[in-house]
Parts: sequence; C-alpha cells; structure tokens
Amino acid sequence: MNHLRRSFLAVASGASALVAAGFVKPRAAEAATWNKQGFEAKAYNDAIKGLGATNMIESKDISITAPDIAENGAVVPVAITSKIPNTRSISIVAEKNPFPLAATFDVANGAEPYASVRLKMGQTSNLRAIVKADGKYYTAAKEVKVTVGGCG
Repeated sequence: MNHLRRSFLAVASGASALVAAGFVKPRAAEAATWNKQGFEAKAYNDAIKGLGATNMIESKDISITAPDIAENGAVVPVAITSKIPNTRSISIVAEKNPFPLAATFDVANGAEPYASVRLKMGQTSNLRAIVKADGKYYTAAKEVKVTVGGCG
C-alpha cells in the first residue's frame, strides 16, 4: 500500500471540501497578458511597434538555428538562444508572413534564454529574433528560403 498516495488523496479531498463549503476561495491562475497589437499586426513594422522594439540593436550574442532552405514552409524548425545577460523575452518574427509576429516567450529570472518552435512560413523571408534585456531590444536575423509555402 502506498502511504504517500493515501496522504495526498486525504489532503486533496480535504482541500476540496473547504473550497466547496466556501471557507477557501480558489485563486485565478495568473497568465501573461497577450500582445494583441503585435500578434494581429499584418505588417512587419506594425508587429515591431506592437512589441515596443522600435530601437533595436544588432547583436552577435543571439543565435538563430533554422534551415537555410525549408522544403516545406508548413513546418520550419527554429531555435533561438540568447547570451545577452538579463534576457527577459525572446520574440520570433517572420518578416513576410501574413502575420509576422510568430511567437513571444517570457524568460523567468535565472532561466536559460532559449526558445524552440516550428513555424509556418509562406515564402522566403528573414526570420528575426528580438530579445528584450535590461529594457533594451536586441536583434539578429537569418534568411530562410522556402520552396513550398505553408501559409497560403
């Protein structure tokens, strides 16, 4: 018999009873705010404005791992690594996509500043990584040639 499981179930059922009786109120889960302006932007410059990244600094401390040629634009693997101290967020922008801002990741204090996704790309375009650190925005870009578009 697993005593740890039995103890957990007893605590969980007791907590559920307190919530049901109204003695304890459950808290709403805290979620990050969604950047509606950035993700709904249909032009590259509007997506950048939505991020608040108007004065970006080119940086060699941002590494973009993506194929030079993507045979299928429906599934393009992309990984971003930042070596910039105090990185707080990493955003990925596909400049010629119908909605250029593809992803934004918040980086918790002390976490490794790394993000990996699979993107849809409609055509050959620059992929741009935008890193926010210490209130400044840094960027790096890589061109990915798409032979079969995935957004059209």
